[in-house]
Amino acid sequence: MSEFVWPVRVYFEDTDAGGIVYHAQYLNFMERARTEWLRYHQFEQQALLERDVQLVVSRLSCRYVRPAVLDDALDIVVNVSALGACSMTFHQQVTRGSELLCDASVDIACIGASSQRPQRWPGAMRDVLKREITP
Repeated sequence: MSEFVWPVRVYFEDTDAGGIVYHAQYLNFMERARTEWLRYHQFEQQALLERDVQLVVSRLSCRYVRPAVLDDALDIVVNVSALGACSMTFHQQVTRGSELLCDASVDIACIGASSQRPQRWPGAMRDVLKREITP
């Protein structure tokens, strides 16, 4: 049960014509952080695919609170908030220091890479996920 934080820097390519981070870029930041969370727990996406396991976003709810701008140093916070037989929910936040910029709930489904149908979490992965749930 722990919080995972992945740092990112805002680059020019992340911003819109108004000079603030484009809303969809936050989703990219969160995707990278979830991927690094998986890697931290020894689950490489390529290795999962080779075992016919694919993780897909099934639902996303995002609340934008404050804008990020060019050169900001951000932290992308990752927590597992719920776990089902073949799904999980991540609670993610984008912060700048102690300031909340974006708050999101991301539902992930575990599917068979070949069948594209829901499947249960592999045993070792489910064990890790269960330990990582934060209320």
